Amino acid sequence: MSEGAIKLDAGALNAFLRSAFPETDPDHMPSVLEAEPGRVLLKLPYQTRQLRPGGVISGPTLMTLADTAAYALILAHIGEVAMAVTTSLNIHFLRGCQPGDLYAEGTMLKLGRRIATADVLMWTEGRERAAAKATVAYAIP
Repeated sequence: MSEGAIKLDAGALNAFLRSAFPETDPDHMPSVLEAEPGRVLLKLPYQTRQLRPGGVISGPTLMTLADTAAYALILAHIGEVAMAVTTSLNIHFLRGCQPGDLYAEGTMLKLGRRIATADVLMWTEGRERAAAKATVAYAIP
């Protein structure tokens, strides 16, 4: 779904996320690689601390990335609205997420005046072998 021109590109989104969350080490923060109408692509560099027993990337890591991707996607369209907040996050774990750089593609489902909803697909082994899919809703103040 295309939502018209974006207000923040990848560089502006990365700068905003780093300023909005200064306590987060930049090496542990996802980076927005692409931002275009209706879509963003993020990358979270792999670190062993992301693993859970069994040697796969943990659910909390995937949920955090899904939330960040949805936030970035929505802000790309509405601008620097720091107080846009998560109202719902539903995630489906499709397979064990193998160790490696983690990618998330967020696509806009609906951008309303007060609520925005996005789908987020996550993978390490290629988009066709997605490890998880989330639907995330945000309230827009």
